Amino acid sequence: MAEAPSLRARLRALPVFPKELPRFDTDAAPAEPLPLLVEWLELAIAESVLQPHAMSLATASSEGRPANRTLLLKDVDADAVWFASLDSGPKGGDLAQNARVALVLYWREQGRQVRIEGTVEPGPRDISEHDFLERSPGARARAIAGRQSEPVEDFAAHLAEGQKVIDSDPEFVPDSWVAYRVIPTTVEFWQAERERDQVRLRYQRRPSGWVRDILWP
Repeated sequence: MAEAPSLRARLRALPVFPKELPRFDTDAAPAEPLPLLVEWLELAIAESVLQPHAMSLATASSEGRPANRTLLLKDVDADAVWFASLDSGPKGGDLAQNARVALVLYWREQGRQVRIEGTVEPGPRDISEHDFLERSPGARARAIAGRQSEPVEDFAAHLAEGQKVIDSDPEFVPDSWVAYRVIPTTVEFWQAERERDQVRLRYQRRPSGWVRDILWP
């Protein structure tokens, strides 16, 4: 009997991208990165990419301890990329200690990736409140009920207490819920391409404005 292929060999043999991939005309890219990010997001949504707003967020504590997790992109405006979370959990602790973060959006169906490095800051309180109230009642109750990332003790009882708060005051927003904005300093757009393997366009913020570079694969 032939020996089964190793996990390494099976991983190596897996298909990576679909046959049809979007073209990336770097010469037509705008002078600043966030309009291009919105353009790529709009195309991902139009082409039914699964969870196009899923975004990884990498943080580090003041001691340099790294952490990474996936959350949802909430908005992109002229200056920033937005996400929201409790500031009372490990993520919020890292952000309070070290404002430098890295983000990644990856759309496998299109062979596209966007990497963002920048600094994070809390957004205006009214935006945090609006974001929280857009969540489902169950999601709001869970956010109120527990301590993020801590061991669960009597989940049902804590959830019931959170639900009582929502039922008694449907407009309640915990002070710990924060809409964060990431001000980018570096944004890289990565496109898989069969002819050239991959295309990479990097924007870097300089005192005089954004500088663009094409990077080697």
